[in-house]
Amino acid sequence: MAADPLSIKGQIGSPLRYVLDEHLRRRLWQAVQRHNGLGVDPMDIVRVGDPPDLPLSSSDPEILLWAERENRILISRDKKTLPGYLADHLSLGRGCPGIFIVKRGSKVRSLVEFLAYAAYESGPHEWRDRIEHIS
Repeated sequence: MAADPLSIKGQIGSPLRYVLDEHLRRRLWQAVQRHNGLGVDPMDIVRVGDPPDLPLSSSDPEILLWAERENRILISRDKKTLPGYLADHLSLGRGCPGIFIVKRGSKVRSLVEFLAYAAYESGPHEWRDRIEHIS
């Protein structure tokens, strides 16, 4: 009987990569850095404003283009405008590695656990061209 690929670490391929929207630059970023400091399932995550070609105050369409080019899932709280921007982006024949919308009232620890799990135990095809609300 073949093993379930999601139950075997490392069978999916490279871990997912993330980009944090600028309004999540503090608490979630700090929690991810603490998690990464443990050395177990470190996450490849950058923030809007860190890469020179993705400055602070980048527009949502610019962030979507950057995330597509860099193959990074966008993590944001912007549930109002991102769905429309994503629809526009996809209608132009573009692609998106995915968007995780952080639900209001989410616990930072739970978010970090989800992100680490998703990074190592899921495949990019599961999130491509869609929005997932996470908590």
